[in-house]
Amino acid sequence: MRHVSWIGIVRHGESTGNVAASRAETDGAEVIDIAERDADVPLSHTGEQQAEAVGRWMGDTSTPRPDLVFVSPYLRTRQTAEIALQGLDVPRVLDERLRDRELGILDRLTTAGVAARLPDESQRRSRLGKFYYRPPGGESWADVLLRLRALLRDIDHDHPGERVLLVAHDASVSMLRYVLEDMDEPALMESARQVTIANCSISSWSRADTNWKPELFNDVTHLEQAADTHPTAQEDIDADLA
Repeated sequence: MRHVSWIGIVRHGESTGNVAASRAETDGAEVIDIAERDADVPLSHTGEQQAEAVGRWMGDTSTPRPDLVFVSPYLRTRQTAEIALQGLDVPRVLDERLRDRELGILDRLTTAGVAARLPDESQRRSRLGKFYYRPPGGESWADVLLRLRALLRDIDHDHPGERVLLVAHDASVSMLRYVLEDMDEPALMESARQVTIANCSISSWSRADTNWKPELFNDVTHLEQAADTHPTAQEDIDADLA
């Protein structure tokens, strides 16, 4: 990444899946009660309000506007981008490489559900760690990182000098930080233990020579200042259960 001048990433707003996952974990349920497949989970009302707050941040004349926005094809990310970019003349591109992490056999299971129904997988997950553990039919964080690196290479090649914003999922935020700040696995895992990526949080980096300078990470100031919404930080239904 030597040619793009600025890159930012916004996690999608709170989804109905986030709400269901939080309820399931609190209740000690084994399965998260959602009817849709993960790609079709929509924003909650709070998530829509959070996306509107991102739109106000983007419309602020003191904030340089991105030249181009890449969006995960999942419904909750598309809705976030549509609301945030409403009235702004900023082109957007859907790219499946920004999709959320696929969980395979662990799909819709809570932490308790994995331990109860798939104890061997629970033990294998604990032994391998989050970064390299790949559930059957699913992806590891390293897998998500590979497709993100491919997207970043294309962006850097095709959009020199431009400001590029991504609208994606919490794992993508962590992976982007890992790449741009040249983190190693222990540093990434420590960050993941300490920080839950908030819905509609903003993270950004500007290029300084051949390095990237962090500007914002998991910033929710725009949400805290909004009169009609508030920050939420429930992880995606397939973000931290594996």
